[in-house]
Amino acid sequence: MNLTSTGAGLLAAVAAAHAGPALAAIGPVRRRLFPQLSGIGAPGHVALTFDDGPHPDATPRLLRMLDAHGIRATFFLLGRMAEEHPEVARSVAAEGHEIAIHGYDHRLLIKRGPAETLEDLSRATAAVTAVTGRQPRWWRPPYGVASTAALLGARRLGLTPVLWTAWGRDWTAAATPDSVFRAVRRGLSGGGTILLHDSDHSAAPGAYESMLGALPAILVHCRARGFTVGPLHEHGLDIDLQSVGV
Repeated sequence: MNLTSTGAGLLAAVAAAHAGPALAAIGPVRRRLFPQLSGIGAPGHVALTFDDGPHPDATPRLLRMLDAHGIRATFFLLGRMAEEHPEVARSVAAEGHEIAIHGYDHRLLIKRGPAETLEDLSRATAAVTAVTGRQPRWWRPPYGVASTAALLGARRLGLTPVLWTAWGRDWTAAATPDSVFRAVRRGLSGGGTILLHDSDHSAAPGAYESMLGALPAILVHCRARGFTVGPLHEHGLDIDLQSVGV
């Protein structure tokens, strides 16, 4: 093997090590190999989670809806959005919902190096903690795609990664309340984690309207199947980062 091929092989190995955890973004692979990373918890419980907020319009409306149903959820906040809308972020915490981290910016982490990745997670954690007064436990990478550097950074910051088992595909312009409900229902079983979005920060403008329209039916469906709906800290997860390659 010549030096050129050796160098190419080394670069390929480094790239594979960096991007390897991204395989967990593939739903069937994740649920089979990493069930707790997927958010599979206690069979009678469903974790309700929201990404990309806080949003000055969508989040207050969502909070009123959840309060009317007596439901608490987990909110994966973006640090930048928390800084831009601190009163909304504080209201999420004040109403008893669980605060989690989605990053500072909504960017694909496998395109970032280790230092930039750690900076994003550190900045997000500091911003969200300062605004809400809550120390987050959970972290969900943007697009559900992590890297080795991101998982190492999360462990260093005391953040536990968790993805989802069912989502509403509620970020597209084509989404409707019915399509969001059907997408969640199709992927949901006891012990599952639902992913929805209370912001159009990284979605089609106003896409959250479909989520708001679908949520009452989703909650009715969960109750009809005997599932208790709540935040991740009630879900019975105990995730070991070594099990996902860190």
